[in-house]
Amino acid sequence: MPGVEPRPWRASYGAEIAPELPELAHASLAHLIAETTERHAKLRAFTCVVPNGMNGSLRYGQLAEMSDAFAAYLRHHCGLTPGARVAVQLPNGLAYPVAAFGVFKAGCVLVNTNPLYTASEMIHQFRDSGAEVLVISDMFTDKLGEVIPQTGIRHVVLAGVPEFFPRLPEMIVRGVQKLWTRSLPPVPALEVPVMRIREALKIGQDAAQVTDWDRLGPEDLALLQYTGGTTGVAKAAMLTHGNILANLAQVKAMGGRHMTGEDVILTALPLYHIFAFTANLMTFFDLGARNILVPSPRPVQNIQRALENYPVTWITGVNTLFNGLMNEEWFAAYPPKHLKAAIAGGTALHRAVAERWQEMTGTRIAEGYGLTETAPLVSFNPLDQPVRAGSIGVPVPGTDVALVDDDAAPVDPGKPGELLVKGPQVMRGYWNRPDETAKTLQNGWVFTGDVAVMDEAGFLRIVDRKKDMVLVSGFNVYPNEVEDCLSKMDAVLEAAVIGVPDAGTGEAVRAYVVQNPDVSIEITKSDVIAHCRKYLAAYKVPKSVVIRDELPKSPIGKILRKDLKAELRAEFGEGV
Repeated sequence: MPGVEPRPWRASYGAEIAPELPELAHASLAHLIAETTERHAKLRAFTCVVPNGMNGSLRYGQLAEMSDAFAAYLRHHCGLTPGARVAVQLPNGLAYPVAAFGVFKAGCVLVNTNPLYTASEMIHQFRDSGAEVLVISDMFTDKLGEVIPQTGIRHVVLAGVPEFFPRLPEMIVRGVQKLWTRSLPPVPALEVPVMRIREALKIGQDAAQVTDWDRLGPEDLALLQYTGGTTGVAKAAMLTHGNILANLAQVKAMGGRHMTGEDVILTALPLYHIFAFTANLMTFFDLGARNILVPSPRPVQNIQRALENYPVTWITGVNTLFNGLMNEEWFAAYPPKHLKAAIAGGTALHRAVAERWQEMTGTRIAEGYGLTETAPLVSFNPLDQPVRAGSIGVPVPGTDVALVDDDAAPVDPGKPGELLVKGPQVMRGYWNRPDETAKTLQNGWVFTGDVAVMDEAGFLRIVDRKKDMVLVSGFNVYPNEVEDCLSKMDAVLEAAVIGVPDAGTGEAVRAYVVQNPDVSIEITKSDVIAHCRKYLAAYKVPKSVVIRDELPKSPIGKILRKDLKAELRAEFGEGV
């Protein structure tokens, strides 16, 4: 396995960032939650804003009482024991932190679940995790009749988007859902108890408070965070309390004086995703800041009221979210005036998007890099240093990285290699998947599958996913580079690049592009190819171009190349 010296990135920390992490300030997330809610009891912790501007808020003190009650409900009413798994399948809203924090205080394990999952995906995740309780949005109960009988779920708790809003706004939002959007399906008859979260909290309030969470430690399991990767069924990264606490310390070390309890963070990315879970939910909660929750960022106009009505200082997002915001007239005319910076992750940030954001808002997008398996942060760009376009920053304190070839041998300086990561945020392994654990985790090193290069100052740049690389006549073509080139075309709203079989070159580059609706000139395939020929070597230029109305995306807005590759298998056969 590789060594780690000389760690050139440490010299790039400057005076603001300590190279080593201090000892963890808390034994578990439950300890952190209890201490933070007590310290900031009177401050607003979370505000949920729906598209019509109606909202509801919870103070830190209210959250303490509610999460205590939910923990008591899980332990005394549902009969869960420490280590039991609880699936939470909720969009962003006030019910999410109540449920998640209650799970931690019960000494149980949180299983984050995408509300948009199909019945088969739910069945797989609940069976695989062994979840016994499900907290689910009342907008997605139509699948329960098929799912529950095929899983070990023993109790179902329902929560709505306007949960814990003041009475009148709650009634209005629910009325719109029932009568106008018809987004509240009937709950099917089930053989397990079903109740609303307010009922569960009432039961918990009448029960004895859970106290044995005080025995939780850093090595105890906190999260089963599912990740699909590029192929195969979803598998769960086992993240301990210590993993997440260490990553919180690493985030705060990189944020330094720029992140404070006075901040207001806009959370449009889903909290069930590890990026928003750590960067938004836990980091800014730990600081005593205020979190503005948007249940769904699609269409992007759903974010408008949140940005207009609150003094947002931070935004987290992915490339498509930032691009989408800048294409909104209301955002371009009135960009948020309190904004300090935005944080990008989840997928590559295109240089054209970053530069346009800087020009439009007068603030930077600080790009970072992370994985589900690392809780997630691995590297970040120091906020006190000039923007380095295309860089994902330096490894965060306490983290070591190495770049290796296919034989796991270190590559020469400045050369691309697979990125390996080691640190206190690295997962314990994959739940019930020793085979997958052995492939990904070796001697404490996570093999990320991402190809990166490091400069002399220790700054990293992701070249591309190892599996996404296109091999054209023996030359490596990295889709990110071609996509970044395409993003410079005014007529292109979004782009994705994959490799397709080619009799002459083995593989050829194919580009998928979406027309920018704000540009009157209609894009053509020949335009795309001609543009790329100006900036790319001939073998990198797309040989074919597909113009689409939209591209497949993940819940956080990440363009899914794997879905485009699935289409290729139908076109060229399963060997692709």
